[in-house]
Amino acid sequence: MAVRLIPFRLVRAFTAFGLVCLLAGAPHVQAAPTTYYGQSPAAMPATPDAAAAAHLQVVPVTALALGANHSCALTSASGAKCWGWNIFGQLGNGRTTLRKAPADVTGLTGGVAALAAGGDHTCALTSAGAAKCWGFNGYGQLGDGTIVDHRTAMDVSGLESGVAALVAGKNHTCALTSAGGVKCWGRNEYGQLGDGTTDSRSAPVEVNGLASGVTKLAAGESHTCALTSTGGVKCWGYNLFGQLGDGTTNDQPIPVAVSGLTSGVTSLAAGGAHTCAVTDTGGVKCWGFNHVGQLGSGTTTTASTPVDVSGLASGVTAVVAGNWHSCALTQVGGVKCWGDNLYGALGDGTSDSRSRTPVDVSGLASGVAAIDAGGRFACAVTNADGVKCWGDNGFGQLGDGTLIVQRTPVDVAWPQVLYLPLVH
Repeated sequence: MAVRLIPFRLVRAFTAFGLVCLLAGAPHVQAAPTTYYGQSPAAMPATPDAAAAAHLQVVPVTALALGANHSCALTSASGAKCWGWNIFGQLGNGRTTLRKAPADVTGLTGGVAALAAGGDHTCALTSAGAAKCWGFNGYGQLGDGTIVDHRTAMDVSGLESGVAALVAGKNHTCALTSAGGVKCWGRNEYGQLGDGTTDSRSAPVEVNGLASGVTKLAAGESHTCALTSTGGVKCWGYNLFGQLGDGTTNDQPIPVAVSGLTSGVTSLAAGGAHTCAVTDTGGVKCWGFNHVGQLGSGTTTTASTPVDVSGLASGVTAVVAGNWHSCALTQVGGVKCWGDNLYGALGDGTSDSRSRTPVDVSGLASGVAAIDAGGRFACAVTNADGVKCWGDNGFGQLGDGTLIVQRTPVDVAWPQVLYLPLVH
């Protein structure tokens, strides 16, 4: 009887009982000297259960990008993996079927420096400074000069190099250039491209007055904001709820200064119709739509200028914004969220529909390295390089192998390589 091992891919979320069935009674053998996920078959434990445990390892992740109903992760190997809703090909794997667990983005298993996820499209910044996008393209948000959807990554016209960062809104995308300038493309009915018009663009155009001096960007559903080198904030686009922060509710097709934030800001986040900023003292301020408490001010009063987030006057390093909720990463690595909680996006284990002030995310009081917020869900990268997600999961965007809403964080179920004996 000859026995050899073959690799078999299996999603962790479904292996609690499946591993026993697949491996029970199988003889343990030495494999050929091939390494999978950093461990050679020769080092496999002698029992099926131990072997399974050894190979159900976490895929190291360094950053996240969450869209309306899909998620993507940048791995430590500089690869891109995505999961969730995929009707427009926003997962980039060449298909249009949803995935409840991560899958590689075709052609981007290495060489990726950063990711951005919009409503139903996704973009990647390569290590060479190029921008690539895929998914829904009905308004030209992929930037390839067409309005044709793409299931795999396409080059953004004119941005084959010189890009420092990318952000994506619902149907528009923007790039920060290495010269500190800003270019945007896609839908523009509210002026969210910042070029002084309301004409949609299928290729990048320069944002008026921002050819240099910008350090960070944030894109909401239909508005965009920039952090300048002096620590000031400028926003443009849709402003019905005051999300531009200029004290008005008038749409702006070119950047306007956010009231009271001409300096002292370190990072930004833009959500459905609200915006938040972290100051150099570690405090958080938000402005815009507030019908479910997404500004964190303790009220549901919409604000057209920045207001303080209750209890977060200091100690915050980053803020993210989803459709109607917001989350903050604290200096001790904890996560707090506020706003819409109908689908558990606050992660505190409750069924309360909303919270007007920040609440602790269950089990994440420390040990978190990065966070992001999607439509009605959120995810965190832990210091152990794992990923945990919570909230709405109707399209598998939590990546836990199910379609079940999760009101507390659950582990993303990484596809793993197991070894099955082949007898012949």
